[in-house]
Amino acid sequence: MLKQRIITALILAPLVIAGIFLLPLNAFIIAIAAITLIGCWEWTQFIDAPSRIQSMIIPVVALVLSFFILPFDAPSLLTVTASHYVMLAIGGFWWIIVSLLVIGYPDSQRYWIKSNLLRQLMGLLTMLPFLWSMLLLRSMGGEEQPYLGAKVVLLVCLLVWSADSGAYFSGKRFGKNKMAPKVSPNKTLEGLLGGTIAAILVTWIGAHLMNIPFSNLGMMFVIAAITVVASVMGDLAESMFKRVSGIKDSGTILPGHGGILDRIDSLTAAIPVFALLYFWLG
Repeated sequence: MLKQRIITALILAPLVIAGIFLLPLNAFIIAIAAITLIGCWEWTQFIDAPSRIQSMIIPVVALVLSFFILPFDAPSLLTVTASHYVMLAIGGFWWIIVSLLVIGYPDSQRYWIKSNLLRQLMGLLTMLPFLWSMLLLRSMGGEEQPYLGAKVVLLVCLLVWSADSGAYFSGKRFGKNKMAPKVSPNKTLEGLLGGTIAAILVTWIGAHLMNIPFSNLGMMFVIAAITVVASVMGDLAESMFKRVSGIKDSGTILPGHGGILDRIDSLTAAIPVFALLYFWLG
């Protein structure tokens, strides 16, 4: 299993980075839309429905409608319209709700466990803001700074990966106080603190090396810290839904790693929260 994870990671990481930097915008939109649909397909396992294919009707329709409602041509993505801000705000508000559900688990499941419609809505609120936030970040810079958006997306990925690594090592060394023991017993507040410190350092260094602008240093640290908390909640949220559904992995598409949701669970929260804060305050 460990060998499979390492091999998959060594293949996947360069492909992801190449896709972020080398794909033209239209191809990038198609790629992220495909990832979103795969994530929605894996989410159907969390829905108690007779047919997973039937459960995909609402996500597919919602995704298509979003491209009719929200402008996705290059100039509109570059300027960030009011409708884009609404999508970002929805994503940010959703992750506040998710955080409360995670903290309150298992008692909180009574609010949604018996409703398939709510479970489907939860999937849409997780995947659609992720898609649009990714597109808005990737489109930054335009023709004048063609790689700025790609560098920002990479920065968020580095932030999340460093937070995960920092949390693992600091939690293993100092961890005593559990964050959400009934969801994921291995995550601790000490790990969260260590992950936050690591992510802030990586964000500071990465932003400097890649010339990514922030309004000031303090705001950079605030955005990084809040994004770390969101990324942890994204991970815990998927763990909560899998636990309720009796599922170990969201899929088998990535050998040794599980499904798409297993790999992007932290990013589904981190990307929308970072984008909202960056466009609003950064």
